[in-house]
Amino acid sequence: MLYTELLRLWDEAVQAVDAKDWHGALSKLEEISEPTSRILFNAASAHLVLGQLALALKALDLAIAKDARLAVGFFQRAAVMMLEEALSDCIWAQKHMRGNMVIDYRQLGLRFKLYSWQVLYNAAAVYCRMGLWEQAKEVLLTASQERGGSRGGNIEVALDSREEVLAPLLVPEDVVFRPRKQDVEQLQQRDFLGKSKGLSIHAHADPLHGSGPGTADCAGRGHSVFIWRGGQGWDGNCHL
Repeated sequence: MLYTELLRLWDEAVQAVDAKDWHGALSKLEEISEPTSRILFNAASAHLVLGQLALALKALDLAIAKDARLAVGFFQRAAVMMLEEALSDCIWAQKHMRGNMVIDYRQLGLRFKLYSWQVLYNAAAVYCRMGLWEQAKEVLLTASQERGGSRGGNIEVALDSREEVLAPLLVPEDVVFRPRKQDVEQLQQRDFLGKSKGLSIHAHADPLHGSGPGTADCAGRGHSVFIWRGGQGWDGNCHL
């Protein structure tokens, strides 16, 4: 599939998202024969809004299979999944942040900053659902420290709660990967022969992760119970 055709469908899908036409957005995305990780992430976002959790999970599985280093993909999937599998994704999200406190996805077209403390908060939410309240509190304390020690917002409420299940954080529903503005503007541009410029999808690598699939050792869903060891990080092994 030529990149120009993918770009056209991608842009039309984003316009549908802006209009809250989620079915229309999915229709355009499904026309893309070779979806990238960003296209699949967008499809998952639409499925989530429509309440189609199984389809959202499938799309996120495929997105992560395309790019096993997409931390925001693990973050989003962890919020959708349950218990041990969700905890595994929280761990992988933090792993693929590569020691950074924040990843700014704007250069990839996603107007979202993923913070390490948000990943930890979702891990605490999983521990709450598992009934591991002490682990949840310990992770929340670390999240508060990473946020700068200023207890506020969700973390303050969570720390003050008494064994209440926390709602996980999600990427906002209208925040999706968007094509580059300059690419859209040049979409109808013709070369000197009067033909549309045809570029392969693979000619457009992601600036953060590259164009091909990642090579994480266990990027799929895990089933182990991981224990947070504070400054030592996570204690546990990822099992596919």
